[in-house]
Amino acid sequence: MAIIRRIRHFVWGEVPATKTERKLLLKIDWFILSYCCLMYFSNYLDRSNVSNAYVSGMREELHMYGTQFNQINTIFTCGYIIGMIPNNLMLQVVPPRIWFPSMQIVWGVLTFCTSAVTNVQQIYAIRFFQGVAESSTFVGTHYILGSWYKPGELGKRSGIFTSSGLIGTLFSGVLQAAVYTHLNGVAGRSGWRWLFIIDGIITMPIALYGFLMFPDVPTTTKAFYLSEEERLLSCERLESEKDNKDVGHGYLTWGLIRRILGRWRWYACSLLFAVSGETESFGSNNLMGQWLKAIGGFTVPQVDYYPSGMTAFAIVSTLVCATWTDATKSRARWPVLVYMSISGIVASICILIWSSPIGLKFFAYYLAGATYAGQATTFAWANQICADDHQERAVVLASMNMWNNVVNAWWPLVFYPATDAPRFTKGMWAMIGTCIATLLVTWLVWYLERREKQDKARREREEAEEKGSRKSRDVDEKSVRSQAVSSRRSHESV
Repeated sequence: MAIIRRIRHFVWGEVPATKTERKLLLKIDWFILSYCCLMYFSNYLDRSNVSNAYVSGMREELHMYGTQFNQINTIFTCGYIIGMIPNNLMLQVVPPRIWFPSMQIVWGVLTFCTSAVTNVQQIYAIRFFQGVAESSTFVGTHYILGSWYKPGELGKRSGIFTSSGLIGTLFSGVLQAAVYTHLNGVAGRSGWRWLFIIDGIITMPIALYGFLMFPDVPTTTKAFYLSEEERLLSCERLESEKDNKDVGHGYLTWGLIRRILGRWRWYACSLLFAVSGETESFGSNNLMGQWLKAIGGFTVPQVDYYPSGMTAFAIVSTLVCATWTDATKSRARWPVLVYMSISGIVASICILIWSSPIGLKFFAYYLAGATYAGQATTFAWANQICADDHQERAVVLASMNMWNNVVNAWWPLVFYPATDAPRFTKGMWAMIGTCIATLLVTWLVWYLERREKQDKARREREEAEEKGSRKSRDVDEKSVRSQAVSSRRSHESV
């Protein structure tokens, strides 16, 4: 039984102390994680379909040339950047159960629209607004997860959530291959157009589920499946955490700006993901698919299927790393960033050696899936760092993703243009540099967090000593007064 308990603790975290808390955790796991994962699955499904469509006939049908594929991704990223912080701040004002599904319906409708485009300029316009709508999901969900889960529960839930997006990417490739095989030419539509229609159909029921079942945040939830006792417990169990005293959900104030700019958290966490997020460039730009198409010898379904191996390894890496970091006593997240950086460097070197066999290049691209492992871990880390200030946490999480996308808006155009396929030599050197920079910034965040904890511990000791000194002085003064009274009475009796 002890072994079973240890395995359960490693896989799912600390077992709640009471039956009521166990029941609460089961409910929020089911209703929050189920919707967030399905939402992010459809988000990435609708996002990655352009990459699969590009290598499955869209390029030829729309007469795309040069770096137009990269421009589509850049325009999407610009919309994503513009929508990110406003979307996250809207969660402070509009109930998440309304905002999340509403944005999902918007990007679902735009996905349907993409199936009818006749030129690449129409895709540019659609993808911009799709980026604005889809920017609500990733950072917004990390904010919600940080509002419901303790630090020891957060990492693996973040990992499961992030993996659901990767599953969407994996499924998009498999779906495109199946659609191309069975629906290409049906009703006069190309296979890649059917992909956008099917993705839109998948998205809509998930949005309806969110309207009905999503519970908002602990302080405002009105979910019918939570009792009043469970609502109170959902707040109290976070307030009991040492570094998590602020779980409220209220109005925005100008003091928020002063707090954010006066601390190191916003600067360092934003820099961390602005840099480390670019290690995902192999997957986000579908370099393996472009490589396979450029060197020839592979069918369209193979070009769609084979890159799924990278995504599968990304899912495994994300889940294993998130589970491991939650299981450690210190909840240290930085080792995951070291692992993904080393993997990215090794993968890039293998691909740079162009005379290496194709099998080694397959290995390198699949190994590059490890670079996705840091995504969930980095945001869980930021949730921990900012656990004492929910408004700062919302802005920091949004800013991390925003600055990463600011870089990502031009990064692929410079280092991973489609015209560089199949070698992507500039991109491989950029990946090596990015991984080294990630290691340096990871050390910086670790150092600043440790210093803040040490300063906080010192202040608490000083306050305790000061309180003890005051109490001792009060006792001494009381003793002196008592002695004086006794002495006066003795005098009077004499």
